[in-house]
Amino acid sequence: MLKIRYILRLVRAFVARFKGLLVLGVAVGIAMFFITRFIGPSVLGKAQESIGIAGRYQTENLPQEILSLIGDGLTKIDEAGFPEPNLAKSWETPDKGRTWIFQLREDAEWQDGKKVTSSSINYNFTDVEVERPDESTIVFKLKEPFSPFPVIVSRPVFKQGLLGTSEWRVTKASLVGNYVQTIIMKNETKQKKVFRFYPTEERAKLALKLGEVDKLEGTFTQSPFDKWPTMNISNNINEEQIVSIFFNTKDQLLLDKSMRQALDYAIDKSQFDGERALSPISPKSWAYNPQVKRYDYDPERAKELIGEASTDNEIEIKLVSSPVLLPVAEKIADYWKQAGVNTIVQVSSGIPTDFQAYLAILDVPKDPDQYIIWHSTQNVSNISSFQNPRIDKLLEDGRVELKTEERKKIYLDFQRFLVEELPAAFLYHPTTYAVERK
Repeated sequence: MLKIRYILRLVRAFVARFKGLLVLGVAVGIAMFFITRFIGPSVLGKAQESIGIAGRYQTENLPQEILSLIGDGLTKIDEAGFPEPNLAKSWETPDKGRTWIFQLREDAEWQDGKKVTSSSINYNFTDVEVERPDESTIVFKLKEPFSPFPVIVSRPVFKQGLLGTSEWRVTKASLVGNYVQTIIMKNETKQKKVFRFYPTEERAKLALKLGEVDKLEGTFTQSPFDKWPTMNISNNINEEQIVSIFFNTKDQLLLDKSMRQALDYAIDKSQFDGERALSPISPKSWAYNPQVKRYDYDPERAKELIGEASTDNEIEIKLVSSPVLLPVAEKIADYWKQAGVNTIVQVSSGIPTDFQAYLAILDVPKDPDQYIIWHSTQNVSNISSFQNPRIDKLLEDGRVELKTEERKKIYLDFQRFLVEELPAAFLYHPTTYAVERK
């Protein structure tokens, strides 16, 4: 007991003598906490960001937003879709699009400090012969003329692994099987970004709830975080994606374009979370045609066309949806039922091989060339099994024409005729959300 009392007297004496310093120390500590937690990130930037991304990716097909943090392409694309110099300072085609010659910048360096040379540029293209006449020149020889090629080489290129030329350098990449699980990168100021990948949006949201990440990017719904006062939510209209219904044009019910048009007229596109889409090309593109057929909500016209296209008293259709779009699919099913078409909704995690209508997100190519999506020879990627000689010819002409004004005329016609035939209904450009812990 005497020892305890002695210690207590020493503590009281110490506090009495140094209480001013102790109070000051506590005040400084509290102040430093608030500066570090709340003021520092806004002034100096966060030392580390932990970001969750929904989707399964391999290193070869990471989202463009992530690749652009790490590397550069020979070109870069402006908002209207035109290629601009990047690692290449200039380019030319001496034979109308079959051969492309790029001259590299003298000041471009890899993240290991070594100069970017033609021998270190390693795009992996099939059926393309690559020549490197000197360290500043790289030549691509194609089997056929291809006018969008300068857009194709806007994809960031890497020296080895993910060693690039841009601001952020990958310090670690973790894979589970062939899929990326985590990517850690740093910049010159020692800031760190940690990207964690989750197979579904629901799993990514759970990671934010559990504190595995501080931010989610690219989610299609803000629930339940719109009710959380601890979260900041921002949104963005993604005009590089289109929520679309692909119709199986070989299906007996949908063989007639009148039925496809009826189903489009039956949907009120203003009720979706996004900006109305009119054609398969982004409204930002130099080739966009705003004068295509609109298919505004017209339930009476829908019923009229359905009556003309079918003699069956009871019409049934199966709508297959990707999981993230299930609520949208259910809303579409209600519209179709109101128009007299009984609709069964089914969910598929991949592109179905047998379907009548398929609700999915179309990633809009940077160049208006959409040969791979709609040309009749593209058996795998032409999801709608669409065949139309006029569309085929326009797609063939568009990818060999070098003059921008002539290409624009081609793609204006392409959009007009494609939307009239309607192998797919283009509904809206989706709103995506970024959710961040305050």
